[in-house]
Amino acid sequence: MRARLTVAFVLSALLAVSAAAGQTDEVKYKLKPGAKGKACLSCHAQFQETMKQAFIHTPVKAGECSDCHSPHASSHGKLLAADADKICATCHADIVPAGAKSAHQDAVDGQCTKCHDPHASANKDQLLASGSALCFKCHADVGKSIEAAKFKHGPIGKSCLGCHDPHASKGAGSLLVKPAPGLCVECHKTDAGPFRTAHLNYPVGSSDCSSCHDPHGSSQKGILWTSVHQPVANRMCATCHYEAASPDALKVKKSGLDGCKGCHSELVNATLALNRVHWPVLDREACLNCHRPHASKAGKLLAAPEIDVCGSCHSDAVRQARESAAKHQPVADGNCSACHSPHGSNTVLLFNAADSTAVCSTCHDWKEHSSHPIGKEVVDPRNKNVRVDCLSCHDSHGSAHKYITWQDKKRDLCVTCHQDFRR
Repeated sequence: MRARLTVAFVLSALLAVSAAAGQTDEVKYKLKPGAKGKACLSCHAQFQETMKQAFIHTPVKAGECSDCHSPHASSHGKLLAADADKICATCHADIVPAGAKSAHQDAVDGQCTKCHDPHASANKDQLLASGSALCFKCHADVGKSIEAAKFKHGPIGKSCLGCHDPHASKGAGSLLVKPAPGLCVECHKTDAGPFRTAHLNYPVGSSDCSSCHDPHGSSQKGILWTSVHQPVANRMCATCHYEAASPDALKVKKSGLDGCKGCHSELVNATLALNRVHWPVLDREACLNCHRPHASKAGKLLAAPEIDVCGSCHSDAVRQARESAAKHQPVADGNCSACHSPHGSNTVLLFNAADSTAVCSTCHDWKEHSSHPIGKEVVDPRNKNVRVDCLSCHDSHGSAHKYITWQDKKRDLCVTCHQDFRR
């Protein structure tokens, strides 16, 4: 009997909760007949104009203000019924699907009002602006490059949403609605004559289009990326690849350094003659560890901006530089090659000069601002095998201290060597 009573109590409690969850505003808040929605508008008269907008958020249109707001009191701003970054997910829980390959950070963070008006708008989906104009409010650099491009990609003129999902993509990076080339071939028929002619009859229909083309537009004909490998620019694919009619048309004739050496023999030979060679040059991928073979957005056919290419291996150094309060300007500018030679060098740390002092001297005339002795004759008292140079006191990537010193220069730095002055 007791078990039956327990089950009956639990069921009645669940039914009560279910009934409460399904209650309308009138029942939940004991509103007067006909007061739903109108009760709020009697004070918030400005919403009369909001209700005239072309696209109204469904709860607002239905007068269900309490779907988002608590009418009496709340621990959240604007009397919201939950945190501002969680309130939308109470209805739109699947906006960022589980396992998404890429996601819009604002959607992940619940910052929906950066793009949507929570009440109403003149634009579909209550967007704050129409078309690509909304995207360019944050992605201004993309907007500027598209505007400056001499050769436009057709879909861009319509909307970013032709290729991108504004919230998340389950199957592709960069918020693409599907991966390339699947996305591209929806418009570009790869078996058509003009497409085959443009690609010299090479079977590129299943290749990654963005390895050569800038999907947003370019100043290069054929919307190629800004930096184009010379054989590609000259339509000489057979320089590296087998002929188009070959069953191995997309394979390269030679791999690694051997493939690049045919054109860049002077650079390759000079690099291999150095005392220290950067290891990516010598592995199986060789140049392709850092460079793209066809075209690139970055200069010198780099696979990404220089500091990102270096950071793909030297992540600790790049992270330290970016997080440092005092930054070394070349590093802040992403210019690692201001001090280091990317292919090889005769000096330690692949410096592009005889030693660290010579590297620093290319920008800093240290003799003008320092009387501290440095050079090959000055022994570092902390290690008799080391000589005092710029790096004895300065961290070349960045530091928490002014003048990128290792410690506070007022006392702590000096007493690491001059210990007789330590207190």
